[in-house]
Amino acid sequence: MKRAYVQCALCSPSRTSFLTGRRPDTTRVYDLKHYFRDVGGNFTTIPQFFKSHGYRSVGMGKIFHPGVVASNNEDPPSWNKFYYLEEDPDLSVSWRAVSKAERLKDPLIDELVVAQAKKSLHNLASGRHPFFLAIGFRRPHLPFVFPEEYLADYPTTQIQIPGNDYAPIDMPAIAWSKYEELRSYHDIGALNVTGNLNTTLPDQIVKDLRRAYFSSVTFVDAMVGEVLAEVEKLNLMDDTIISFIGDHGFSLGEHGLWAKNTNFEDAVHAPMMIRVPGLTDHGAITYKLVEFVDLFPTIVEAAGFPQLHQCPERSSQVYLCTEGKSMVPLMTDPDAQWKSAVFSQYERPGNVMGYSVKTDRYRYTEWVRLSERTNYNSDMADGHVVGRELYDHENDYQENVNLADHHDKVSIVASLKQTLHDGWRPIHTDLIGK
Repeated sequence: MKRAYVQCALCSPSRTSFLTGRRPDTTRVYDLKHYFRDVGGNFTTIPQFFKSHGYRSVGMGKIFHPGVVASNNEDPPSWNKFYYLEEDPDLSVSWRAVSKAERLKDPLIDELVVAQAKKSLHNLASGRHPFFLAIGFRRPHLPFVFPEEYLADYPTTQIQIPGNDYAPIDMPAIAWSKYEELRSYHDIGALNVTGNLNTTLPDQIVKDLRRAYFSSVTFVDAMVGEVLAEVEKLNLMDDTIISFIGDHGFSLGEHGLWAKNTNFEDAVHAPMMIRVPGLTDHGAITYKLVEFVDLFPTIVEAAGFPQLHQCPERSSQVYLCTEGKSMVPLMTDPDAQWKSAVFSQYERPGNVMGYSVKTDRYRYTEWVRLSERTNYNSDMADGHVVGRELYDHENDYQENVNLADHHDKVSIVASLKQTLHDGWRPIHTDLIGK
C-alpha cells in the first residue's frame, strides 16, 4: 500500500483507531491519557475478534499504547497471553549507538521482542489452534537506540539537511508543533531550542538525528527479517496472513518540525504492507488511497470470515463493526474502483481540532474551535474555523505553500470543504457494489 494514512499522528489515538477499526471521533481517544473502553465504548479489537473465534491471541512489545491510563496495560480483553517487554525510560539522550559488548550484557528491547516472538511462534505452531500473533517493536520511536554497526550504512557525509526547513508559506500558526517530545531529551534541551515557528536545530544535530533515525529503521527491518525467517522455517508461510505497519509517520526536520503531532504528509503517511497467501503471492502494489481503519476489515475478510458491517452513525453500544473498508479488492486488482479521499485529524489545546482530507491531488485541512468536546462531528462550521490549509501535491508534494486563501483556488477549497464536512460515509457508500 504505497499511500496509506493514519487517522491521527500520535501513538495511542492511532493504535486505538486501527486496532478497533474506528476513527478517533468514535473512540474518543485523542491523546495518551484516555482508554477507549472508558471514553468511547466496549469495542471489539482485532486480537479480540480472533480470540473470540477460537484463535490463540498472543501479543508482545508495544501494541496498544502501554500503561494503565492509555490501555489498562495493553487491553486485557484482547489477549490469551501478553508478554510485557518494555524498556526503562531514559531522557538523557535523543539517540544512542550501542556496542555489541553492551548488547550481550543488556540486549536492546527489540532484540528481546524478537527472541520472544520466535519462542511464541514455536509454541503456537505446535498447538492445536490457529493463532493471532502481534509483535510490537519499539524503534524507530524516540530515543533512537540501535546497534552501532548500522551507522556504517549511513556515512555522515551522505546525510542531507532537508531543503525545506521552514514552515509552509502562509501556514496558520495552529498547524505548528513545538516538538516537545524531542526537546524533552536532555541533549536537545541543553541547546535551549524553543521549537517556535521557523526556528531550527543546529545543522550537525539535524544530521545526527536523521542518521540515527535511518539506523533505527534499518535495525528494525533486520528484526522483522528474523521473524519472517522463523515463520518460513516453521513452514507457516502458506497459510499465514502477515501485516506490517507503523502507527504514524515522522518529520525529520522538514519544515523545521520533528516527530509527529501534525496533519502534514510526513506525519500521517505511514508504512502498510499485507501478505495474504493466494492473493499476493506474486506481489501486488497499489497507489490507491487507503487508511489504517481499513486494516481490521481486511484481515477479517482475508482470514475467511464474513465481512464486517459498517458502523452506524452512533455506535458506542455496537461492539463489532468497522469505519474502514476491506482492502481485499485491491489485492486482486490494484487499480480497482476505490476511495477518493482519506481522513486524518489532530487535536490542539483549547478544544481545537484539525480535520484533514487527502485526495489524489490535494490535502485540505480545517482547524476548528469546538464548543463541545463530546460532539466533534457536528461542530465543523465556518464560524469556528481558526485556520485552513490547502496543499497541491501535484506541484508541491513537500507542502511548502498553503494555497487556501489564493483567489484561484476558491472552487477547489469549496469542493474539498464539502468532502471534509461530509466525511467518510458518502465515500464508502459510493463503493458499495463496486
